[in-house]
Amino acid sequence: MSATTTAQRSDQPGRIMSGEMAEQPAVLRRILDQGAPRIREVAERIAARNPRFVLLTARGTSDNAALYAKYLLEVLLGKPCGLTSMSTTTAYGAQPDLTDVLVITVSQSGGSPDLVASTEAARAAGAITLAVTNNADSPLAAVSEFHIDVLAGPEKALPATKTYTAELLALYLFVEGLRGGDGAAAKVLPDLAQQILDRQDEVRQLAARYRFAERMVLTSRGYGYPTAKEAALKLMETSYIPALSYSGADLLHGPLAMVDNISPVIAIVTEGKGGQALRPVLERLLGRGADLVVIGSASEVERASAGFALPTDGVAEEVQPILEILPLQMLAYEVTIARGQDPDAPRALAKVTETR
Repeated sequence: MSATTTAQRSDQPGRIMSGEMAEQPAVLRRILDQGAPRIREVAERIAARNPRFVLLTARGTSDNAALYAKYLLEVLLGKPCGLTSMSTTTAYGAQPDLTDVLVITVSQSGGSPDLVASTEAARAAGAITLAVTNNADSPLAAVSEFHIDVLAGPEKALPATKTYTAELLALYLFVEGLRGGDGAAAKVLPDLAQQILDRQDEVRQLAARYRFAERMVLTSRGYGYPTAKEAALKLMETSYIPALSYSGADLLHGPLAMVDNISPVIAIVTEGKGGQALRPVLERLLGRGADLVVIGSASEVERASAGFALPTDGVAEEVQPILEILPLQMLAYEVTIARGQDPDAPRALAKVTETR
């Protein structure tokens, strides 16, 4: 059964999340067709200001999108880049000199008070401010000098899915615009995303295997690391399974000791330099007898206990995360359904988290 078919079953728990996952190919196409010219215009105007440094500000799922942007900015643009600690401004009242610094704030709703306050403070401190949101009328967009609308459409499910991949694509196109690129590597994404979403039966089989897991570990390197963090977040907020995410390098610096043959380890193996850097970690995991699940190339999936082969042959490494997260979104959904829970209604969560 495809994601689209599942989305049409009005009595299905999780039907909102399922329906929004199914929208992702159309959202990606909309950004490429309608959003790209505006994103390029914003990028060109900011590039003309020649920012000396980039700071990224976000929370939750958007924080994982910001981490992806950090890799893009450092690898493709060679620009020094960091993730902000908002409390230094909102709680401690720090007043850094942000002259000629580009501050990018990523938020689905654009409504969290700490995001708005820190962006206002950054602009007052001399920063070039850019908001990347799914709400052009949000308070965050209003206080920022520049704004990019990710055009995902209203997102009703508490677990963010389509807004995450929309943020990734918008950020990729923005960085491409900063360096004068054409973003052509992204054109294959809508069709490949649909191919992945149509393989929901494969993901359902994985979910049946891991529905009783008491803990999961996720790991990757390079561009895949934000995917590991986002997948862990999705698993925790929907199924309540403790899911720990680590860079492959950090996993070897201690946490490897907790890996056994019971709790699954999910490795996101990006085709390219990130995947190459992760291979020694995979060898260590296999040597420990880990129940290894690989999301990535078919050759790596064959060596693992289980996995999902991605259609990424010939796809640029920097856009693969937009595809990598899709089977992991579906896995979080299917595991939650298999455990008798409703992914549309995670306990104790609200759609807009108003941190300060």
